[in-house]
Amino acid sequence: MPPPRGWRRPRPPGAWPPRSGQSASALRSGPRGRPCVGHVGGRGPALPERRAGRWRRPREAGRRPSENLRLSAQEQQEEEEEKKKKKAVLPGPKAPHSPRSSGRRGVGGGGRPRPEGPKMTKKRKYQEDFQKVKLKVGKKKPKLENATDTNFKTKAIHLPEQLKEDETLPTNNRKLNIKDLLSQMHHHNAGVKQSALVGLKDLLTQYPFVIDAHLSSILSEVTAVFTDKDSSVRAAAVRLLQFLAPKVRTDQITPFFPLVSAHLSSAMTHITEGIQEDSLKVLDILLEEYPALLTGRSSILLKNFVELISHQQLSKGLKNGDKSPSWILSVNPNRRLTSQQWRLNVLARLSKFLQALADGSGRSREGAGLQEQKESLPPARNSIQITWKDHARSQQAIQVYENGGSQPNVVSQFRLRSPVGGGGSADESLSSPENLKGFILIIIPLLIESWVEATPGQLVAPILGKFLEPESQQLMQQVLNIISLLWKLSKQHDEAHKMEAWLRKNYLNDFKHHFMRHFPYSVQETAKHKRKELNKSNKHCITSSSNVDHLLLNLTLCDIMVSLASTSTLQADSDWIEMIRKFVTETLEDGCKLTSKQLNRLLGVTWRLMEIQPNRVSIAQLRSSSYLPNPLEDLEKPPSCMVTETLTRAVYSLYQQRGLLLPVRTLLLKFFSRVYQKEELSPHRVRSRSKVLSRWLAGLPLQLAQLGSRNPELSTRLIDIIHTAAARSNKDLLNSLQATAFQIYDPQEGTVVLLPAESQQRLVQLVYFLPSLPAGLLSSLSRCCIMGRLSSSLAASLIEILYMRSAFAGWKCSVQESSMSDVDYLSFLFSTLTGFSGEELTWLQSIRGNPHISQTPLSPVRLYLTDLDQFLHHWAVTEAVCHSLSTIPSRIQCLDILQSAITKHLAGLAVIPDSTAASVLCVVSKLLDQACVLSETIQKFLASCCYSLLHFLLTLEKEDAEHVRKRDKLWGCCLAVLSVLPRVLRLMLQSLQVSRAGPEELPIVAQLLRLLLQHAQLRNHMVTSALLVQQIAKDITALKSGDVQEQWLSDLHYCFNVYLAGHPQGPGAVSTVY
Repeated sequence: MPPPRGWRRPRPPGAWPPRSGQSASALRSGPRGRPCVGHVGGRGPALPERRAGRWRRPREAGRRPSENLRLSAQEQQEEEEEKKKKKAVLPGPKAPHSPRSSGRRGVGGGGRPRPEGPKMTKKRKYQEDFQKVKLKVGKKKPKLENATDTNFKTKAIHLPEQLKEDETLPTNNRKLNIKDLLSQMHHHNAGVKQSALVGLKDLLTQYPFVIDAHLSSILSEVTAVFTDKDSSVRAAAVRLLQFLAPKVRTDQITPFFPLVSAHLSSAMTHITEGIQEDSLKVLDILLEEYPALLTGRSSILLKNFVELISHQQLSKGLKNGDKSPSWILSVNPNRRLTSQQWRLNVLARLSKFLQALADGSGRSREGAGLQEQKESLPPARNSIQITWKDHARSQQAIQVYENGGSQPNVVSQFRLRSPVGGGGSADESLSSPENLKGFILIIIPLLIESWVEATPGQLVAPILGKFLEPESQQLMQQVLNIISLLWKLSKQHDEAHKMEAWLRKNYLNDFKHHFMRHFPYSVQETAKHKRKELNKSNKHCITSSSNVDHLLLNLTLCDIMVSLASTSTLQADSDWIEMIRKFVTETLEDGCKLTSKQLNRLLGVTWRLMEIQPNRVSIAQLRSSSYLPNPLEDLEKPPSCMVTETLTRAVYSLYQQRGLLLPVRTLLLKFFSRVYQKEELSPHRVRSRSKVLSRWLAGLPLQLAQLGSRNPELSTRLIDIIHTAAARSNKDLLNSLQATAFQIYDPQEGTVVLLPAESQQRLVQLVYFLPSLPAGLLSSLSRCCIMGRLSSSLAASLIEILYMRSAFAGWKCSVQESSMSDVDYLSFLFSTLTGFSGEELTWLQSIRGNPHISQTPLSPVRLYLTDLDQFLHHWAVTEAVCHSLSTIPSRIQCLDILQSAITKHLAGLAVIPDSTAASVLCVVSKLLDQACVLSETIQKFLASCCYSLLHFLLTLEKEDAEHVRKRDKLWGCCLAVLSVLPRVLRLMLQSLQVSRAGPEELPIVAQLLRLLLQHAQLRNHMVTSALLVQQIAKDITALKSGDVQEQWLSDLHYCFNVYLAGHPQGPGAVSTVY
C-alpha cells in the first residue's frame, strides 16, 4: 500500500541537524568523548571549531575547507526557505513558543519539545559522526581530490616474432637459446618439434661448446623422439643425431648410452612400421661412431633383430611335445617396403653389428680370409730391444725375461666390470659358446628360409641355369655374410674345434642342399644378354662385368663351406670340395680385376684348401690309403702336393698382373709370406720345395727397388720377407738380391735412402747376407754414409757390418772367397773418412771469394767451413772408421796404406773441408805407432792442416754459435797430432814466417805461441824448439809498430820468460782452458 501523500520517512536517531543554541564544545566532542572532525549532520550551518588556540570550522564531506567558510550563510538561507515550503504544504497546529523548542521538531511540527541533557547530546553526537551524507536528487557526488581516473585507451601491437634475448646463453637465428629449444620438444604440435630440432642443429653448428655443457639434456630430448608418431620429427632427429655423433667422444657419451640404447630398442620393437624403419637409420649412426658401446648391449639388440623379421610360434613345438618356441618369418602387407626389401635392410644391419662384435673381441684377425690358427703359430711375445753400447760400461742389470720385473705384464681376460658399461650381462652375450649356440639355433633357420624365398623357382629348370635377380643376390649375400661372421665368432672361443664339429653336424647337410645345389651363382642382366646377341665381340666384357657382381657371393659361400671341412673329412667332402677348388682356380687364372674385399675372401678360401691337404703323400701311399679307394681315379684326383702347387701357381698368375692396386698387392704378399713360413716351419722329411714360391721369392728384390718410397708399408713388408729368406740362405733370393743391390743401395735414388729409418736399418742388415761386395757397391755404400742420407748411428752399424764381412774380423772359419777384398775394404774406409767424393774436392779447388773459406798467408791449406750438422755427422762416422782401422792387426801396414792415400788424394789440394782435415788428424793420431815412419810430405801436410785449424779457432768470434761447437773437437785433434809427432810441431813453427804476414796476423801468432807454451804435453817439444820460438818472438817484436807495447805482446814475453828462459822441468805447467 503506498504511503499517504505528504508522508516522509522519519530520520533515524542522531541524524537531525544540531540545534541553533548548541554550544561549540558540544559540537567539537563526538561520541564517547571523541573529537569531531567536521559537520556530518544535516544542512544546518557548521559552527567553528577551536583547536590549538584558534577556531576552525569543521569541513563538510566532499568539500574543501575554503568552500565551507564561504557558503555557510547561503546554505542557511536555503534551508530556511525549504522549511517555509514544507510548512505551506503540510499545515499543522502551532506549538507554543518556548526557548527549548528551538531544537529538533517532528515532521508535522506539532510534537512536544524533547528536553535535552548531557547524555542525550552525547548520543546524538555519536550518531552524527557515522551518518551518511544525503544528496539532492539529480546532484552528482563531487569527486575527491585524490580520486583515481580509471579511464584507459588501447592500441593494437603486431609482433611478427618473439624478441627475446638472454645474455648468459647463446641463441640461434630465431633468438632462441638451448633451453627454449629443448622445452619446445615437449610441444604437442609436430611442426613445433621439428622446428626445434632444426633450430637445435643450427645452434650447435654455430656454438659447438654448447654440446659439452648440455649433453645430457640434448641426448635425453633427442632420443625421446625416436618413437614420435610424426615421420618429419623422426627424420629431423636422425639428422641431428648424425650431426651430433661425430662431435661427441666415446668417453663423453658412455654415461648416457644406456638411455640411448633403451630408446633405440623401444623404436626397433615399436608397433608402427615407420618407427621401425627409422630405428635402423639410428642404428647405422651408432654403429659407425660407437661400435664398442653398442656391441656391449648385444644381448638386447640381437633379440630386436630377430623380432624385426620374425615372430614366435608355439604350435609347432607343442605338437612335438617341446615347450621351446620356434621362430618363423613374418609378413606385413601394410608395410611400405616389400618383405624381401625389409629383410634385406634388417639383415644388412645385423651383418654390420656382428662385424663390429667380432672386431671388438680383441682376438679377431686382420682379414676374414687370412685367419691364423692358434695351433699353427706360437703365441706372440714382446721382444726386448737391447743396445749393447749403452750397457758396455754400466753395471745396470738387463731384464732378459718379459715378466722378470717387479710388476709383470700379465694378460688376463678377467675384468672387474664391463669396459663399456653394457646393460646385458656377460652370460647373455655371445662371449660364451652356449649363448652363441642358442643364437645360431634361432637365426640360421630364419636365414635359410630367407635364402629359399630369395632363390627363384626357375633355378630348377636347366634352361635359365643359375642366374639371380640383383635384389635376390643382395639378400643372399647378406645371409652368407651373417653366417660367415657367426663362424668367425665361433673360432674365437677356446674350444673352437668342438664348435666346428657341432656346426658341421647340425648344418652341413642343409648347406649342401640349399647352398651348393646351384653353385656357382650369377646375376641375371637382361639388357646385357640382348646386347650379347647383337654384338658377340663384347662377350668377354659382359662376362667380366657380371663376374664382379656375383663373385663375392660365391666366395663367401666357399669360405663358409671350407670352414666345415678338415683333413679327416676330406674323403666324405670330396665332391663339393672339388667344385670349390675348380671355381677358385678358374677365378685366379681368369685375369679379371679383383677388389681387395673379393681377393681377401678368395685368398682365405685358397689358404683353407691348402691347409686341409696332407703335408706330403706319395702316389703309393695314396693308393693304399682310403683317400683313393679306386686306383683308376689316381689320374683324376691329384696328390696333395700337386693340389697345393696348382693353387700356388694360380695365385702367382694373379700376382704377375700389371697395374694391381696397392691393397691387392699387399694381400698377395701376405699370402705368399704365410705360405713360405709354413713351408719353412714344416719338418725336413716332409718339406717339399715349391718352384712357384722360389720364383716369387727371386722377384722380390727387383720389386723392392722399383717400388721406392711410393708405399713405405708395402716396402717394409717386402724387406721383412727378403730378410727372412736371406737369413735362411735361400739361394734364389740371394742371387736376385745381389743383382739388384746397386739399385737398392744407390746413394741418390736408392731404396735405402728413401725409406724411413726402421726400413733403412733392415736394409743395412741385409748387406751382411750379400754373397759378394764388389768395389762399386762399396763405393755406393760409402756415399750413403757420408751424404747424411743415413743417420750417424746407422752409418756406424754399416761400417761394423762390413768389418764383420772383411778378412780382418778374425773368424776361425774361412770367409767366403772373393766376397770382399782387403783393398776394396780399405778403400771404402778411406773414402768414408774423407767425407767428400773426388768430384766434390775438385770443385772446391775452383771456388774463389767464398765466405765459407778460411785462409791465412802462413799456411798453404785453406779450410772450407762445413755446416754444423754435416760436421757432427762426419765426426761420428770418423770415430767408427778409426775404431775399424784400429782393430786391424798390422798397424804399420795400415798406416802405410793410409799415408799413401793421403799423399795421392789430399796432400796436393789447396782447399780442404774442416771436417776432412780434422778426420785425417784424428786417424793419424790414433793409428800412429813408435815404429811407424811418416814421409816428409805427410808431415808438412799435417803441419799445414794444424796451423789452418788453429788459426780458424783463434779468429773465431763468440757470436758464431754454429762453429763454436766445433772448437773442442778441432782443438783436441790438433793437440793430439802435435803431441805424438814433434816433427810436425817443428814444421809448423818453421812455417810461421811472420815477415810475410801482415800486422793483423801478429796477435794471432803471438796468442798461438802462448797457448802452445802453456800446454803441458807440448812443453818439452817447445823447449826443444826454444831457439825457433825465440826467433819468432823477436820477429814479432821487431815488426810491431808503435812505442806502446800491447797486452798480447806482454803476455807472450811473460810466457817465454817463464817456460823457456829457465828451461823448467817436470809437469808443473799451467793448464790451458781454451
